[in-house]
Parts: sequence; C-alpha cells; structure tokens
Amino acid sequence: MTDFASLLQPDRGQPATPIHVVRPEEFASWLGAQPPRIRTAIAAHGLTGKPGDRAVLPGDASDTWSMLLVCDEAMSSPWRIASLGASLPADTYRLAEGDVGGAGLGWMLAQHQFDRYRKPARKPARVLLTSEVASIEPTIRLAEATAMVRDLVNTGASDLGPAELEAAVETLAARHGATVTTTRGDALASGYPMIHAVGQAASEARAPRLIELEWGNPTHPRVALVGKGVCFDSGGLDIKPSAGMRLMKKDMGGAAHTLALAGLVMGAKLPVRLHLLIPAVENAIAGNAFRPGDVLDTRQGMTVENTNTDAEGRLVLGDALTRAVEHRPALILDFATLTGAARVALGPDLPPLFTDDETLAAELIDASHAQADPLWRMPLWNGYDDMLKSDIADLVNAPDGGFAGAITAALFLRRFVPPGIAWAHLDVFAWRPTAKPGRPKGGEAYALRAAFAMLSTRYGTP
Repeated sequence: MTDFASLLQPDRGQPATPIHVVRPEEFASWLGAQPPRIRTAIAAHGLTGKPGDRAVLPGDASDTWSMLLVCDEAMSSPWRIASLGASLPADTYRLAEGDVGGAGLGWMLAQHQFDRYRKPARKPARVLLTSEVASIEPTIRLAEATAMVRDLVNTGASDLGPAELEAAVETLAARHGATVTTTRGDALASGYPMIHAVGQAASEARAPRLIELEWGNPTHPRVALVGKGVCFDSGGLDIKPSAGMRLMKKDMGGAAHTLALAGLVMGAKLPVRLHLLIPAVENAIAGNAFRPGDVLDTRQGMTVENTNTDAEGRLVLGDALTRAVEHRPALILDFATLTGAARVALGPDLPPLFTDDETLAAELIDASHAQADPLWRMPLWNGYDDMLKSDIADLVNAPDGGFAGAITAALFLRRFVPPGIAWAHLDVFAWRPTAKPGRPKGGEAYALRAAFAMLSTRYGTP
C-alpha cells in the first residue's frame, strides 16, 4: 500500500522547490512581475500561457530552480497539479502562490501504483508541503479510500471472489472495531432468495453470501450503505460476448465504493450508526444456474420474473435493500455498476444519481460540485414504472425493448425501499478507460468524495 502520509506533509519552513501554478488569464500579469531571468526562460521555452504549459525555471542561485505549470483547473480540483506529482524529480515541493487546497489528493494518487501482479517501478517520493495542517489527515484518508477502490476493482476475479470480499470487510472492521455478520448457505437461500439464486451456480469456494458490517453508537442516526458485489459476471445463461465479459471483474465496483466509504465514515468517526451491506456473488454458468423465465422469491415478499440473467445486479441489491430497510435507517445509499445504459447516456466519468428525495439530491449535487466529483441527476420517471409489469409475477427484472435501461433499473430498486426512507442510487462505472493525470487507466472511484462530503455535512462531526 502506498505510504500516502509520506507524500503530503506540514510546511514548517523547510527547504523546498517552488511550484508556480498560474491560471491562463493571469499568466501575463504573473510574467510581468517576474525577474528578467524568469522572463528570459519563459521566452526561450516559447510559452504563451495556454493550459498545460510548463517549464523548469532558474532560481536565484546556480543550484536552485522552480517549476511553472499553467492550469485552468479550480482550486478545489484534486487534479490541479496531479501531472507534476507523477513526473517531477524526487524532491520536496511547495506551491509558490496560494496553498494546496484540494490538490494534495491528486498529488498523492498520482504516485500510487497497483502492483499486485508486477514489480512496481521504483519511484522515490515526491513530497508536497502544505500549511493547511488540519487538512492533511482527512486528505490522506481520501487517498487511501480511493486507492482501495482502484486496487479492489483492478484485482482479477481469480483472486477476488465472494470470500475475499468478505475478508476485505473483516479487515476493515478489525481496524475500526466494527462487527461483521455473514449469511450464506441454507440461511441465505431461505432469507435472501434472490442473492442465492444469482450466485448458486458458482463453485463451493465462491458461494454467494450477504456480508454486513455494523459500527457506531446505536442511538445515532442509522445510515445504510449497499454495494453490488458481483465478483464476476458472465451474464449467466444469457451469456455476455467476450468483449462484454472482458472487464467483468469490475462488477463488484459498487461494493468497493461502499467499503471505501464505510472506511471514511469510521475513520472520521461520524456520529452515525453505520450499516454496510454487500451481497457478494459470482454470476456463473452451471447446471443449477438460474434461468430466463424463472420466477424468483424475494426477501421483501414480491415475486420477480427473471427475464434476463444478465440483469442480476438489481436482484441481489433488492434483497440487500430489503434487509437495510428492516432497521428503518435515516438514509440509504447504494452504489452499483448496474447498467450499460448509464454509460450510453452519460459516459464513464459522470455517474447518474437517482433519488426521489429533493433534499438529498440537492445535498449530493452540492457536494459533488464542492469536491469536483461530478454527479448528474436522472429521473425516477413514474411513467416508466409500467415497463416492470409481468404477466405472471409481481414484476420483471429487465423490461423488453431496452428503452430507458438505467431508469428502469433504478425503478426496480425503488420497489424495495418504501416511501419515508431517504434513498439514493448511484450507477457508477468504476473504471477509467483512458488515463488522465493522477487517474491511471483501470479501476476508479466515482462519487466517493461527493458521498462522503454529503454525509459529513449532513451528520457533522462528533
């Protein structure tokens, strides 16, 4: 695990190389205030002040230097200097204009490597100094949580099945003094029939289970986090093509998000009664796999006609949401890599947010702006609820026709959350298809910072 605490440290006046971060519209005035040696160096580089311009600048002594970066990112953006965190020589740095703001997170994450399967490149630490000492520990926790999501999602399914996901929850619980309860076997089949049905074709070593973590004072408001934990999704008997199956190790990305978010809540000691629920399964193919046309019982009591075995995530979430509701929480958040339709609508970087609660929607959107961690609200359009009708059961899991796939999936989940409980569903991709500064290609956390900021604002600090 990356030692993030070594990368962002208090500024106590120790020697450090300056980094100038200048906005494009301020470049001319900044340049005019610089000494002749700086203006000469800028002219030699041919810089005009467009975003992305950078240069090594001479210092006032022969052995000193500074770095210039022209950047149009906001102060709140974690990625403002992330490109430097990955490329500068090993040294200690400080920002010459203003303080670090949100940029410390990207600086640290730019130096994180997923090294489970290959020897990591040896890269000495680049240390960033900040005078905002109180923000160091919370920023380190955010970096650790983001790295947790990335590492879990990047791990191959052969090394991360339901049992390993359970072990990750146990490890987090031990760190924070939480308790873990896991339901499997006959108890799962009778108590959580949809979770059992989806996972029943997997091998015994990868048997389905519901993993629950609880933490905090029972008198505090109860917050439930529900994460889709499909450790590999073949599509079941409605098998995916090879191209569609290639990245299905990431189908537990929702579980990774909620596990990381639970760690942030416990690390910050938010005054809540935390309930984390992860239905962990592998959607495999065998003689006992659930079939198209099967009618499934649910923990809630409804019956579901299974019209597509590749729409399994909403099934396992339905039983987990029912369990969460039984404790009458003040709030439920669920994260899931649920639909390709969400990606078609909004692409990989912009997770759709579904909720009927106007206050919760506003809080999450405000937090997403403040954290530069975008969300986009999409409608729980009641007019599409009829698409979930079945001729033989209470509802279907996947309507025919393929219209409004992300919305109908969210409407299916809503059937398991009664009115009066604040609930939001986030359909995250959990994967970055192309690298950006501080954000390598591969597993990625989306809306994690926004959700944690919302919880911190809503419930405050101890």
